[in-house]
Amino acid sequence: METLQLTNCKLTWLNGGVNNLDGGAMFGVVPKPLWIKKYPCNEKNQIELRTDPILIQMNGTNFLIDSGIGKGKLSEKQRRNFGAEEESKLEESLEKLGLTLLDIDYVLMTHLHFDHACGLTKTDGSEYVPVFPNAKIIVNRTEWDEMRQPNIRSKSTYWKENWEAVAGKVEVFEKEWSMGILKLIHTGGHSDGHSIIVLEDEKDTVIHMADIMPTHAHQNVLWVMAYDDYPMNSIAAKQKWTQYGLNCNAWFTFYHDTYYRAVKWDKDGNLTESIRRER
Repeated sequence: METLQLTNCKLTWLNGGVNNLDGGAMFGVVPKPLWIKKYPCNEKNQIELRTDPILIQMNGTNFLIDSGIGKGKLSEKQRRNFGAEEESKLEESLEKLGLTLLDIDYVLMTHLHFDHACGLTKTDGSEYVPVFPNAKIIVNRTEWDEMRQPNIRSKSTYWKENWEAVAGKVEVFEKEWSMGILKLIHTGGHSDGHSIIVLEDEKDTVIHMADIMPTHAHQNVLWVMAYDDYPMNSIAAKQKWTQYGLNCNAWFTFYHDTYYRAVKWDKDGNLTESIRRER
């Protein structure tokens, strides 16, 4: 498992599963001859996308960024449509670190689309139960409201199986939630309630832009997904936080990228440091 050690905290990427989605949808209006140079696709025009939660260990507290694609949650049709080739091995990842699902204190949800939220619940006989029994689930209020009452477009990704069993564990926020050096900040864009994570640990800054910058290949602020509900909001937030990160030599981290866990760019957009995913 890849790690990023900072002064007061440590980030570790866990195995949350993988899916393969249409490259055209993932890069929106960007022509294929451009994006294919940065992120390859298979014969079905699909690109491989991890769904790997990031464990943040800080001052004896365990935070998880998103929850993975889950285990036993997808039907055969859904696995085929979403190219879900690998289910979550989150419990096994934690075991290697000497932890269990009981040790997770907070799950910080950037948003609640199925590929981020399926790992919140699991079946226990005939009903769904929380995967992280002791954790508070932190999410933006707008996102939580839409999860429970999706519209005609979003009902395909906001599933009751992913929220009903954890409703009592959810803590919502409006603009920002923080604990020490860690912040969850509402941006909108990809979804109306989408949020990013900013961690400022003494000399180091980490920016996790979640699905407004799902991979390193989405570095260009105009390269946003066709899946985004509010693409102009994605662009505005991405422009703001990319510049913020470049100004302080931040690490940009990823949940979906199958090649890089984290990168640094200089102000000209050149890669200066990286943590590559072991393949």
